Amino acid sequence: QVQLVESGGGLVQAGGSLRLSCAVSGSIFGINTMGWFRQAPGKQRELVAGINSVGSTNYADSVKGRFTISRDNASNTVYLQMNSLKPEDTGVYYCHADLYLHYMTVRSYWGQGTQVTVSS
Repeated sequence: QVQLVESGGGLVQAGGSLRLSCAVSGSIFGINTMGWFRQAPGKQRELVAGINSVGSTNYADSVKGRFTISRDNASNTVYLQMNSLKPEDTGVYYCHADLYLHYMTVRSYWGQGTQVTVSS
């Protein structure tokens, strides 16, 4: 069974840093895109950062220059390095991936979510 396993959330003071990890568990054919979304209380889930199969990245304007997404293809893991954290970065962070289960068969997966809380 394919799953996305997240780790690395927690409580940090404003200006601090956290690193989130998301590993693909289970047998897959390959990975297309991976990314991180977040959902703050009372708000819709939004894209934070994404990375495609050739390493091209995109970021929400609110995190540009502070967050960095990267991936390790050997371990099927995506990371989100978050620096200069602000209280408005608080929320549940979800990993997302479009995975090839077989050649030409792509399925979308979500992680269980990890809480990030930034205190002022």
